[in-house]
Amino acid sequence: MNSKIISMMWMWVPPILTIVLGIFIGWLVKRIIHKRLTKFAKKTKWKGDDIFLSAIESHIILWFFLASLYLVSNQIQFGEPLGQYLGKLAFSALVLSVTFATSRLLTGMLDLWADGQSGSFPSTKIFTNLIRITVITIGVLTLLQSLDVSVTSFLTALGVGGLAISLALKDTLADLFSGLHILLSQKVKPGDFIQLDSGEMGYVSNITWRNTTLIERTNNIVSIPNSRLSTAIIRNYDTRESSFRVTVPVGVAYDSDLDHVERVTKEIAMGVVRDVDGAVEDDEPIVRFQAFADSSINFMVYFQGKAYGDHHPIIHEFVKRLHKRFDEENIEIPFPIRTIVQKEEK
Repeated sequence: MNSKIISMMWMWVPPILTIVLGIFIGWLVKRIIHKRLTKFAKKTKWKGDDIFLSAIESHIILWFFLASLYLVSNQIQFGEPLGQYLGKLAFSALVLSVTFATSRLLTGMLDLWADGQSGSFPSTKIFTNLIRITVITIGVLTLLQSLDVSVTSFLTALGVGGLAISLALKDTLADLFSGLHILLSQKVKPGDFIQLDSGEMGYVSNITWRNTTLIERTNNIVSIPNSRLSTAIIRNYDTRESSFRVTVPVGVAYDSDLDHVERVTKEIAMGVVRDVDGAVEDDEPIVRFQAFADSSINFMVYFQGKAYGDHHPIIHEFVKRLHKRFDEENIEIPFPIRTIVQKEEK
């Protein structure tokens, strides 16, 4: 009896040593090789190697453990049915681990590639989630195949179920494909400042599979369904460049010297451009007379702002300085005047 127990114990020694050796090798790979490769990758210009090493870091020891367990699974004597499926379970866990690491690697590569496109194709959650779903689906199909589950029947059932789900989630799928259309057509991009025909305006924060998030200048968050955004009339202030025209209407009395008015206004406008951070210094302000109004001669002053929202300090400072200077120069800004003629009844 004792010899039988000792014999069984010796049968367990090689598999256990193999598993322990696998874990130890995995620890050495992570502790020495991976650590040195990480230090070397930080010195390179390409960030892809950093993403790869970061994606596999937490899986290295687990991979060596599962690989060694798979190799000795036929040598370990368990009772049925665990002994029969030990190798398949180890392989299945290895497939899942590789799947999650691959998902993390591909999403990181997508972000890296998108950053290199200078914002022309931004990586948002809608794309990273699609990549994760695709990779996990492939991993699950591989796992089912390794467990001798019929993938063909599974795909058939998935297709029939998918048709029913698509009918039930018609609005959700419409938002999903609208989000893809918005990103691929570059109608709007994260970071753009936009205004919708319904009045909402703000910075595009993110485009998810269901909603597009706007952050207003008051820091409020507005969520808009993608299907509605794709059909809306949008004014994008950042389509070509962030700068835009700032217009300020002004009116002076009819007896004013217009050459003098133009000269004084231009001096004030130039001072505002020099002193206000939101104004583009390389762009000279323009003064243009436009109309003979009821009680004044109206003209417009045009500035170039750096981004939407910079017009507020520009207009604020210009109105203050112009009002003060006009008062010093005796240039009248008339009140609206209307002459009423009253006829007496005979």
